[in-house]
Parts: sequence; C-alpha cells; structure tokens
Amino acid sequence: MKKTPKAARSPTVKRKASHRKAASAAQLAALGPKRQTAKPDLAADTRAAVRRLKSRLAAAQARIADLEASADTDHLLGVLNRRGFERELHRSVAYIRRYHASGALFVLDVDRLKPINDAFGHAAGDAVLKAVVGTLSRDVRSSDLIGRLGGDEFAVLLWNLSETDAKAKASMLEETIDRLTLTFRGEAIATGASIGVAMLGPHIDAASALEQADCEMYVRKAQRRCR
Repeated sequence: MKKTPKAARSPTVKRKASHRKAASAAQLAALGPKRQTAKPDLAADTRAAVRRLKSRLAAAQARIADLEASADTDHLLGVLNRRGFERELHRSVAYIRRYHASGALFVLDVDRLKPINDAFGHAAGDAVLKAVVGTLSRDVRSSDLIGRLGGDEFAVLLWNLSETDAKAKASMLEETIDRLTLTFRGEAIATGASIGVAMLGPHIDAASALEQADCEMYVRKAQRRCR
C-alpha cells in the first residue's frame, strides 16, 4: 500500500510555529537577563596598583626625609646640631676646594651660661641660647649655616668673606650679643660671646678648620676676661 506523502505546510501553520517561537523567546526574556561573566580589566587594575604603590613610596620617602632632618637638628633651638653641621661643613669645604671659593668658620662660646643656669635655672639658660641664635639668624645671610656644637658652643659658616671682613663680622656679632639683656621672671640677665675665626680655602680641611677656630675662640675668651 502506497504511503501518502506529507502535505506541505500551509502558510497558516508556519505563522503559528513562528508565534510559538516568539512566545518562548518572550517568556525567557521575562525570566530576567542572562548573567554575563565580566572579564577583568587587567590593565586598569595594574594602573591602580601602580598608583597605590607610588603613593606609599612618596609617603615613605617624606617620612625618611623628616627623620633625617630631625636627626640633624637641635630641637631646642631649631638649628643644625653637631652631626648636621659637621656634615654640611665637609660638603662646603669640598665645594671650596673644587671651585676655589672662600669662606670663614666661626666658633662661638656663650659667656657666663653656667652661672646663669646656677642662679636662675636651666630655663633661663635656654632663653639665653635662644636669644643668641636669634641674633645670629638676623645678622648672617640665609646662605650661611648656623649649628650648635654642644652646650653653649656654636659654629657659623659664612661664605665669600675675606679675612679682614670675617674678623670685622665676628667683632660685630660679639658686640651685638654683649648688648643682649633678657628679663627672666623679673630678673635682668646679661650675657656675651667669644668668637674664634678660621678661614676656609683649598689649604684646609673641615676638621682642621674646626680645631683652629676652637683654639682661636679660647684665645679670644681669655682676652675678653682680661678686658
């Protein structure tokens, strides 16, 4: 018995099948959007990590600079301590040797600080030291260096001075500090300073300059006592 061939689908049947597919697609869409797996942006993550590391590095470098500055500073007076001043003196002497520049090194000792401490206390002595540093800061150039070597002894490095000018400057500073009068808890306190001078040039190193200026300071102190 011969099989009857399937009849070709009518346009009506085709439309119904299309409607069923559209309905299925609409139902799937109603269930919500399909989750898509987001690909990580590796380049953006790397840039963000680099920015964070740079920020941390800058903060660490700033902290190190603060610690180094603190290690070289006298906290009472805000000038270089002995360590910081000697380091800068070595650098300056190297520059003077290389470029044939000139300068002068002063070593200054504050007179009568121990009797002031004994009579009025160390707070009075600190006030005297601050007044002396204030005088030095006002009367030397910003390019010059001031350092506290310890106790009542200071050093000043001055650039581009002849020996005559250096000795005149030292004498002027002595006179200015001699005229200082402080009032501490109603009491008048007078002080003074003796200054030794060493000239800086290609012929001298930092240690020798400090030793020479220190010796000159003691000679000057003896002269002032006799006077």
